[in-house]
Amino acid sequence: MFDLSGKNVVITGSSKGIGKSIAQQMALAGAKVTISSRKADVCEEVAKEINDSLPAGSTGGAVVIPCNINSKDSLQNLVNEAHEKMGQIDVLVCNAALNPYFGPSMDCPDDAFDKIMSANIKSNHWLCNMVLPEMKTRKDGAIIIVSSIGGLRGTAVLGAYAISKAADMQLARNLAVEHGPDNIRVNAIAPGLIQTDFARALWENPEILKRATSGAPLRRIGQPDEIAGAAVFLASKAGNFMTGQTLTIDGGQTIA
Repeated sequence: MFDLSGKNVVITGSSKGIGKSIAQQMALAGAKVTISSRKADVCEEVAKEINDSLPAGSTGGAVVIPCNINSKDSLQNLVNEAHEKMGQIDVLVCNAALNPYFGPSMDCPDDAFDKIMSANIKSNHWLCNMVLPEMKTRKDGAIIIVSSIGGLRGTAVLGAYAISKAADMQLARNLAVEHGPDNIRVNAIAPGLIQTDFARALWENPEILKRATSGAPLRRIGQPDEIAGAAVFLASKAGNFMTGQTLTIDGGQTIA
């Protein structure tokens, strides 16, 4: 049920962290994945690592398509090149995001707020709408948006980012309602604190790390691969009856 053989997957922000782990695990499950971020050389290294790690006879593989999610033209080029290199796009994973500001919302500069909303919401809106037409024609497709538990809770230091991640969950719900009749499933994943470069400001701070983990049932920080498994589930037949939902994977932080 978790086999992705023959599936073509576009994954933004997949040169490191959660996106890289999703690409690795989907390729191991048989999918052909795109490695995409702004830096082509880093993408090439990750694609080589994935391709070299696959067992003989695997249908999986990785190709590279650099992309700046802040540019609509760059996103369209990502879709166009994916068609050239892989064919149809069966699964879209919107993982890339940014957060240039850490601190109270009242001190967040306007340009930082605008960057967060543009990269974390508008780019996902653009990219989904670029891929949806072919999925609607085939009456088949899956979209996964990587959100955050920040979108489920109030925060004193990640206000704009949390707002954007709450909006990503709503984007998944809206698209699920709009396109469910065409057999297109759209879901979100809300990771808790995961040990990635993106979240370094949180887990390198002893006080924040203790606060995030000491009250959580599992009492520890998460790892990227622990998010990737959920993405494989949502992209595969195992997740065929799930849409419009947000999978919270946080070691229990939000329930304790």
